[in-house]
Amino acid sequence: MQTEPPQTEATRKEPLHIEVDGRPVTDTSLSTPAFLNYGHFTAMQVSDCRVRGLALHLARLDSATRELFGAGLDGGHVCRLIRHALDGAGVRDASTRVYVHWPDGDEAATVMVTVRPPAAPSGEPQSLMSVPYQRPVPHIKHLGGFGQIHYGRAAVRAGFDAALLTGPGGVIAEGDVTNIAFWDGTSAVWPDAPALTGITMALIEPGLPSVRRRVTLDGLDAYRSAFVTNSRGISPVRRIDSTEFAVDEELMRRVAEVYASAPWDEIPAAAP
Repeated sequence: MQTEPPQTEATRKEPLHIEVDGRPVTDTSLSTPAFLNYGHFTAMQVSDCRVRGLALHLARLDSATRELFGAGLDGGHVCRLIRHALDGAGVRDASTRVYVHWPDGDEAATVMVTVRPPAAPSGEPQSLMSVPYQRPVPHIKHLGGFGQIHYGRAAVRAGFDAALLTGPGGVIAEGDVTNIAFWDGTSAVWPDAPALTGITMALIEPGLPSVRRRVTLDGLDAYRSAFVTNSRGISPVRRIDSTEFAVDEELMRRVAEVYASAPWDEIPAAAP
């Protein structure tokens, strides 16, 4: 069980390589992400310069840029910036994030790429504390997540691993940094509530018997087990508040196989 606050982008101590629009950061180039908290991002695990669900990441970035700023974001350009940052860091395996801002008056979006060492879920069953909070504009992976960071830290201080975000009536939406699914014995039940469709979720859902259904805290006894997904991978859930779940090893093996079957997409090499 975690005893320290969740590791956020601001608190991780691993070596970090950052580029803005394909150039190493300067005090000036960092002024936009430092002071403009209106934007969005995607997070991915890179292995040998390949990513699972690359097209989904690029579609997410393009769609969110159109919704927030009124114009799209070219996927080829994003790929070149990612590969350039990987090359600049001298690595082929990494935890990589792509942040998008568009300052008023600029002709194009500003794209920042961060490169850190690879990360993976601990594999330990997770304990979740339900909290009365839902992210605004939840279908976008946006910046400015004070609420989810606050509740995530509160959950850790209370002895849990993470927070579970809920709406009125105890309707379950998503984890503070994860999607969640419940197993009813025949299907993975993904909460039918306002939430981000994570890339890992999007890769797993079609490969399992899956349904979208309203799930509430007072109805958790109907489910045998549960698991969470995010850019790091998959972990079983052992407890939500005082409700205990069995870790279904066969289910977790099946989910892991579905995820592992998703192809790795090559990130095109950056132009010289």
